[in-house]
Amino acid sequence: MRRVTLFLNGSPKNGKVVAVYGTLSDLLSVASNKLGIKATSVYNGKGGLIDDIALIRDDDVLFVCEGEPFIDPQTDSKVPEVLSGSHTDWLTLNVGGRYFTTTRSTLVNKEPDSMLAHMFKDKGVWGNKQDHRGAFLIDRSPEYFEPILNYLRHGQLIVNDGINLLGVLEEARFFGIDSLIEHLEVAIKNSQPPEDHSPISRKEFVRFLLATPTKSELRCQGLNFSGADLSRLDLRYINFKMANLSRCNLAHANLCCANLERADLSGSVLDCANLQGVKMLCSNAEGASLKLCNFEDPSGLKANLEGANLKGVDMEGSQMTGINLRVATLKNAKLKNCNLRGATLAGTDLENCDLSGCDLQEANLRGSNVKGAIFEEMLTPLHMSQSVR
Repeated sequence: MRRVTLFLNGSPKNGKVVAVYGTLSDLLSVASNKLGIKATSVYNGKGGLIDDIALIRDDDVLFVCEGEPFIDPQTDSKVPEVLSGSHTDWLTLNVGGRYFTTTRSTLVNKEPDSMLAHMFKDKGVWGNKQDHRGAFLIDRSPEYFEPILNYLRHGQLIVNDGINLLGVLEEARFFGIDSLIEHLEVAIKNSQPPEDHSPISRKEFVRFLLATPTKSELRCQGLNFSGADLSRLDLRYINFKMANLSRCNLAHANLCCANLERADLSGSVLDCANLQGVKMLCSNAEGASLKLCNFEDPSGLKANLEGANLKGVDMEGSQMTGINLRVATLKNAKLKNCNLRGATLAGTDLENCDLSGCDLQEANLRGSNVKGAIFEEMLTPLHMSQSVR
């Protein structure tokens, strides 16, 4: 059995030792598999074309080509990139003052359409600037560039602790590493903490109150207080617009001039709360308890509950002089012994509402729905003019 050493045409390195058997076609097939090319011809070290396997001797050094002319390895020790199909020369990059050493194939093969591939695919085409050490200058962040270079090396996204993924993502977008962009977007999404929709507790809210100057308006717009105990707290002038206050305990709380517009107060307890000048336009207080509440402001500032949903509320004994309940819904509500003097109830739905013992003097009930309403033991007579449609 004869053995020979095969090299790529013109290359004196990375040879492969193979056994010679069969025909010349068998040798070319073995050479193709060993060297990763499509071998078509074989030359000896002097450039002679071998066309018969019988001409090969034991321990011969042969050069395999894909049809190109013979290249003497003594005169051209470098394999042309066009012939070898790879970019194996080493490069040094100066990225933001930090040096990285890598191969041209690392920068080119993984992402052939990226900016780095276009910069280093062909020598001198991009016109890269070099420093005094010959390193190619790239004006980018080295911390964010390192994960990108490692990804091009082995195809895995590995980011050390303390490196911001958003910075790496911006570098990946800058260099056009499309496959890495997808990995980073998923990693950033997974690293975000889950959104916290849990209600704010009394302890947390009291901390907010203590940290807020008395002359500042605390904005709680849209916050979730569901089920919280906010009883007996000073909540004056706070903006609770569109907040979730369902099932809250607001008994004895001071909500003077608070903004509860479109807030959810369903099922809440506001017994004995101070609601002077409160704004509750279009709020939802269905099923809430507002016993003995004070809506009456001595300075003349009127509480505004226009368009509010007050179905089934219990407002027994509340002081509501001058309150605005226009087009509000008070179906099945309990308003026994309430002071509604001068109240605006125009267009209000008072169906099956218990108004026993109420003071409705000068109240405006024009256009209101009083079907099934109870008007027993009224403190002052209710004139028909007050309820004429």
